Amino acid sequence: MLESVLATTAAGTVSLRSMALCTAASLLLGLGVSWIYMFRNRYNRNFVVTLALLPAMVQAVIMLVNGNLGTGVAVMGAFSLVRFRSVPGSAREIGSIFFAMAVGLATAMGYLFYAVLFLLFIGAFTILLTLCRFGERPTARDLKISIPEDLDYAGLFDDLLAAYTRSAHLLRVRTTNLGSLFELRYAIDLKDPAKEKEFLDQLRCRNGNLTIICSLAGNGSEEL
Repeated sequence: MLESVLATTAAGTVSLRSMALCTAASLLLGLGVSWIYMFRNRYNRNFVVTLALLPAMVQAVIMLVNGNLGTGVAVMGAFSLVRFRSVPGSAREIGSIFFAMAVGLATAMGYLFYAVLFLLFIGAFTILLTLCRFGERPTARDLKISIPEDLDYAGLFDDLLAAYTRSAHLLRVRTTNLGSLFELRYAIDLKDPAKEKEFLDQLRCRNGNLTIICSLAGNGSEEL
């Protein structure tokens, strides 16, 4: 059942029927990969369309190479150029791209049933992890506080952080506004999310009512 549909073809050749069957499977499975990526996730149309087409494109390239070493090296160089012309992606985007490429490689080798099983197992596990909110930390926050340059930030907010958070780590200090301000970035875990506004009000009194940004953790650290 897991044998290749291309196994009966002559070496170095692919029949039109086999190619059409593999391409159709790649397109259908690509739609499945796209749907799994879209499940309870923010996305843009261009990316999901590309994700749906990627298995068929990978399959076509592998079939064209078909044991030709020179063509394989040229294709590898072309793929490396594409990487440097693309913007950084999130962890889920990169994972979905590898998912689509794995499906395309399986269909290119003729293992259609294996490609279907791979899509079903990985897709089902991805959906399961999404539904059970695996790895989610609802109380984790990314906190940025601006303070005047003449204010010593060492220990400035320690008492407030101890009162309102379970843990707090200073990740980065940088100057802004032509050096007239410091921006402190913390990774915090709130004790009680309902007291977030009270916490921010206390920070505003301490930093002279300058800019404070409190966002969900991970918004700026998902890129690979």
